[in-house]
Amino acid sequence: MASYKTITVKELHPTFGAEIQGISDHDNLTEEQLEDLRAAIAKYGFLLLRNTHLTDDSHIRFTQRFVRDAALLDTVTRYLVNNTRKLRYHPHVELFDAGNLDDSNTIIHPSSPRAHSNRGNRLFHTDSSFNPRRASFSLLRAVALPPASTGGNTDFADSRSAWDHLPQNLKHHLLTKDYIGAFSIAHSRKLGSPEFFKSVDPYKAAPMARHKILQVHEPSGRMNLYIGAHLHHLEDSTGAEIPETESSELIDTLNKHATQENNVVSVQWEQPGDVIIWDNRAVLHRAGEWTGQGKYARDLRRTTVHDDGTYAWGLNAVGTPMPTIAGLLNTPGLLQFAATTETAVTQEGVKV
Repeated sequence: MASYKTITVKELHPTFGAEIQGISDHDNLTEEQLEDLRAAIAKYGFLLLRNTHLTDDSHIRFTQRFVRDAALLDTVTRYLVNNTRKLRYHPHVELFDAGNLDDSNTIIHPSSPRAHSNRGNRLFHTDSSFNPRRASFSLLRAVALPPASTGGNTDFADSRSAWDHLPQNLKHHLLTKDYIGAFSIAHSRKLGSPEFFKSVDPYKAAPMARHKILQVHEPSGRMNLYIGAHLHHLEDSTGAEIPETESSELIDTLNKHATQENNVVSVQWEQPGDVIIWDNRAVLHRAGEWTGQGKYARDLRRTTVHDDGTYAWGLNAVGTPMPTIAGLLNTPGLLQFAATTETAVTQEGVKV
């Protein structure tokens, strides 16, 4: 086990995941504590910090200090249409809404468009793999939680160990072919609620982002499978799409392999102020089973960090604009899909 000067590590699984103990003031971390946290997440892939007492402001400050560069924080500004949305937590555009409350802090109905969109979050995925510039870290904080008896855990799968434990012939195949993955948020939404999104064609949605599915996790030097529910299809090393059946079968094989029960940790949220930090380049995650939809508030807020590593932009042109809600609305048949985590569709259009 690695040695840390300022924190205590409680391992949550034999290969990944750790609860961090020994920090008394999460809003005033020392440089040594930050270095220990960076080293720990490189090793474990995700970290659990209990009862941090972070607020919206200090959550953002924590993230900025953790990644050393405030400019790396992603924001929700590209989801705002004509600045008509009143953020529940104005003015913190660095916080993504991962809860079940609308702009008026009312629990969304389980049959609402946004609830259908959120069903895609129940599938193992990596945040922002559908963007031309992918995400490195996500930092998710509990603000309000439902009764623990209703579930609502967040589950993680170890995509580095998934590579380690692949059969040798499949490893050789992946290394030889060097596949490119085409990632689409429309695809995961359709998988999560196929009937509701039956008219959505991922090929006609925002341009798919292309990232290699096999790459080195630079902070640890280990190989990683970059896969998950946003992965729509595979292309060969020249960018030509491989046959649909072959592509779907391989994606299914890899996703099932990576998310086997013995490769998964389920983290229970205990109280507001709990925070989970994960590296999207090393783990997959999903929203766990929850029976409280429509009954209880579950307010989770997330900062997301743009990757600044070698593979940040994948096979996409550096500087490619991120997809926007306005772009989705200009795509035929995608009005329903525009009800993502950040939006709510009304008869008048999109309320943002």
